[in-house]
Amino acid sequence: MARAGKTVFDAQVFVAKVGAGKTVLEFQKHQNVFAQGDVADTVFYIQKGKVKMTVLSDLGKEAVVGILGSGQFFGEGCMNGHKLRISTATAMVDCVVTAITKDAMLAALHAEQKFSEMFMAYLLTRNSRIEEDLIDQLFNSSERRLARMLLLLANFGKAGSPQPISPNISQETLAEMIGTTRSRVSHFMNKFRKLGLIDYNGHIEVHNSLLSAVLHEKPQLKEGG
Repeated sequence: MARAGKTVFDAQVFVAKVGAGKTVLEFQKHQNVFAQGDVADTVFYIQKGKVKMTVLSDLGKEAVVGILGSGQFFGEGCMNGHKLRISTATAMVDCVVTAITKDAMLAALHAEQKFSEMFMAYLLTRNSRIEEDLIDQLFNSSERRLARMLLLLANFGKAGSPQPISPNISQETLAEMIGTTRSRVSHFMNKFRKLGLIDYNGHIEVHNSLLSAVLHEKPQLKEGG
């Protein structure tokens, strides 16, 4: 119970409002929040919208390394000593984002336990996701990787049942995210639709049956099936 006269800190309110070292910004669809190679001195928090993270190799090949939504941080590498951005962040839809300077972020983490817990929970969840992605790339077929990615993009498990994937993700983007070709993704998407695992008419809708197929390793999700 809060003591009389003391304001209870609300982490969600903190990241949603302008304050010392914080700015609320709006980005239009396809607009960069920052680009690979930019100076890294700010952490960002997505209030509304989706942001795509991409990396460009020395040979000019671009790869999608993540798609982030409301309630997620990005650009936190500056907290770990990164002087320059190692990826590009691009708004996939119109976004509202809070920019928090490194100094303001450090001050909040030291002063406010609830905010520190919120940020730590994000980092732990992100690290677990990275580990799962690595295992996925090492041991699973491209078909199973695509099925898992569709489930993640549909926020399976966060709202009781899969949600329509919005904004719609192109086959090229899906191919980059799972490390295969667009033609393979097209083949698997058509296969999933014929099996009743997804609806794919302009927008992708994932069914519960896709999760069941992944969890129980049904024959239709074996490579070459």
